[in-house]
Amino acid sequence: MSDNTFKHMSVDTLHTLLADKSHVVVDIRDANSFASGRITDSLHLTNESLADFLRDADPDAPVVVCCYHGISSQQAAQFLVSQDFTEVYSLDGGFTQWQTQFPDTIER
Repeated sequence: MSDNTFKHMSVDTLHTLLADKSHVVVDIRDANSFASGRITDSLHLTNESLADFLRDADPDAPVVVCCYHGISSQQAAQFLVSQDFTEVYSLDGGFTQWQTQFPDTIER
């Protein structure tokens, strides 16, 4: 049962977890930013793709929401919780922090 709120995740934790492919990373940045660099295997979540994601995603799979700095992702993460996703995280520091700590893992 969900506790009706999202959790926070550090880039270090996500970097460790990505190896087992258990977490879905969704990136809510604009299309140009997403195209120029993103966390490997992340999905671009936009207003246009949201309905498909909500329909197709496993609501019990852990989801990590990534934005630029970890601010906008909090609102998006809370929205996913409101849509009955049970394990949702906001990536603290966002893509900016990821790019600083793990530049060799950026997919283009």
